[in-house]
Amino acid sequence: MVKVILKKGRDESLLRFHPWVFSGAIAQIQGDPREGDIVAVHNAAGELLALGHYQIGSIAVRVLSFSGDPLSPDFWKVSLERARHEREVLGLPSEHTNCFRLVHGEGDGLPGLIIDWYDGVCVMQAHSVGMFRSKTRICEALKEIFEDKLKAVYDKSSQTAPFKAGLDLVDGYLYKAPGFEEHGATVLENGHSFVVNWEEGQKTGFFLDQRDNRFLVGKYAAGRSVLNLFCYTGGFSIYALENGALHVDSVDSSARAMALTDKNVALTGLQDRHSSHCCDAIDFLSAAPEGKYDLMIVDPPAFAKHRGALNNALRAYQRLNAAAISRVAPGGLVFTFSCSQVVDKISFAELVFSASAQTGRSVRIVDRLCQGGDHPVSIYHPEGEYLKGLLLYVE
Repeated sequence: MVKVILKKGRDESLLRFHPWVFSGAIAQIQGDPREGDIVAVHNAAGELLALGHYQIGSIAVRVLSFSGDPLSPDFWKVSLERARHEREVLGLPSEHTNCFRLVHGEGDGLPGLIIDWYDGVCVMQAHSVGMFRSKTRICEALKEIFEDKLKAVYDKSSQTAPFKAGLDLVDGYLYKAPGFEEHGATVLENGHSFVVNWEEGQKTGFFLDQRDNRFLVGKYAAGRSVLNLFCYTGGFSIYALENGALHVDSVDSSARAMALTDKNVALTGLQDRHSSHCCDAIDFLSAAPEGKYDLMIVDPPAFAKHRGALNNALRAYQRLNAAAISRVAPGGLVFTFSCSQVVDKISFAELVFSASAQTGRSVRIVDRLCQGGDHPVSIYHPEGEYLKGLLLYVE
């Protein structure tokens, strides 16, 4: 096995079980690893610290094991079974929820791998070459674990795997049970029905990380006029409608997303209390009369996907939040989020503070929001806490 030798004193993060080895920490590589190969990481004294997938880039190794032992033949089955058990502890799946995240990368000790479960269909995304090259073994392990409960495994890594690695990045089914039809599915989340199209939709088809926050929107929606910005397929809108909102306006610039929103609203039978707007969300908000809405959801896509874009992203988040806070009705609520990993909780709270001060209104934090428990964060990898949000009360 190829050896990756670290510089002296650069093993502290591995000793704290952080699952990344950065290229700047490497003194030498003994051998000629192919991207995606499993390599052994040693400290400067030659002690074996970890095994992981080698890749080209700033993150040079994504750690799979800190034990030093070779990965066992049943590594994938054991690892995936562990993730499945944790979801069972969380009560997933249940009678009312049959879609959830089964594997959340570093949070489940499988850096570079995402698997979402949609009523028996596993949608996989590999974020590393190593995980992409392991997809067949991952599929076989899923078949062993779930047996006849598994309907299909769909690989959707073309959007996430490194495109410079020369991989055959074509999305498709790795497995289909007899009789399975490839036309998406209608799934349940907290008793609400949603149409999911994992083949053509964003990410794996549905933003599962907002499940708990959608539930909270439902808690506060009764009797309110609701604006759902960057609505995607209308998740927050459905919860608001089915929990007594007076009216919901859903806004997204994607025609395909709005079409799915309309399908999801149709499942509720409450179309008379809903309006879809396919347009720029920020333009719609800027033109909205002050006080029209007393509950707003501001859930934009990631404005910053790397640190080089951080400053511009912070300014964009601040302008967006200032516009929402200035227009919400007195006594209104604003659910505001950032899914940019490089924007931490403190920076997000500070920009919302600046936005609030800019409006001159009295604003209180009612709740602090994050991703659901099926998107776990390893305590040794705080970077995994990518979704952060605030529930604001605005006088």
